[in-house]
Amino acid sequence: MNIVVLLPVIACLFGGTAAFKWQTVATRRGIPEPVAPPPRGDVGYGPRTSRDPFSLVLLGDSFAAGYGAHRSRETPAALLAAGISRRLRRRVTAHTLAVPGAETPDLPYQVDRALCLAPDLAVIYIGGNDVTMLAGQRKRVRQLGIEVRRLRAAGCTVVVGTCPDLGVLPPFRPPLSWVARFLSRRLAAAQTIEVARAGGFTVSLASLLNPYFAADPERMFGHDRFHPSAEGYARAVAVTLPTVLAVLPAGPGSRPRRGSGRWKRRRTRPPAGPATRCTPISSADVVPPTPSRFCSAATMRPADGKARTDSA
Repeated sequence: MNIVVLLPVIACLFGGTAAFKWQTVATRRGIPEPVAPPPRGDVGYGPRTSRDPFSLVLLGDSFAAGYGAHRSRETPAALLAAGISRRLRRRVTAHTLAVPGAETPDLPYQVDRALCLAPDLAVIYIGGNDVTMLAGQRKRVRQLGIEVRRLRAAGCTVVVGTCPDLGVLPPFRPPLSWVARFLSRRLAAAQTIEVARAGGFTVSLASLLNPYFAADPERMFGHDRFHPSAEGYARAVAVTLPTVLAVLPAGPGSRPRRGSGRWKRRRTRPPAGPATRCTPISSADVVPPTPSRFCSAATMRPADGKARTDSA
């Protein structure tokens, strides 16, 4: 009697597994291959002065390279350079070393090139291709931490945009979108912990971008429905820039702000630790968990001081 009851369940499991594998293969074949390079990402923004320009490098995959944008001024490098230049009142030179299709194991080559430029700030967007290739996450997360430590040892501030939620991509349908969401958020949580341990800062792209991309995919995604459009990149930079500006040192020309009834010079305090307010918008600090919980969950500490567990 028990065998008769279990047979339909086993058949459903095998059928669901076969359907999932077929959908995965079909969707991966539908992911467009880059046919043309993204717009030039090496830009300079701000007036030329006798002071050395602020050096910015972008590392990672097609998201960092701006694949899907049509003009150089629409790329993440140009948008970040404009925001940083206005804040520091200083010329910013941005170099895009990211390569479309890159995965985490490709970062060492990009970091080698970046160190030759002696950058002041490195912004890394990586992880999407690691999910689509269904690669193991532990080794890749450790590799990301190694590269962040190399940049930090050279005196470079590092901000990492963690893996975006691929479950929101239009080509992904259930159950594939559910699996993609789970894998993306699990990788993002592991990246957050590892980057914090390495002395970098993180921006949770999955949490901050999902509402916009899910609400208006026609505008936020490009023609291939896989890479962001110009509006999508502008939104991604909009959620990244607050963290970037928060970790930058205050220059001599920093803008004043009103406080205590008089104007005061804005000062950016150095972070007390590598995991201090990695995402200023959500006011959350990441506390590294025990090794046994490395890839399963991250303990988040909101501004009210009450700890909660947010499984990615």
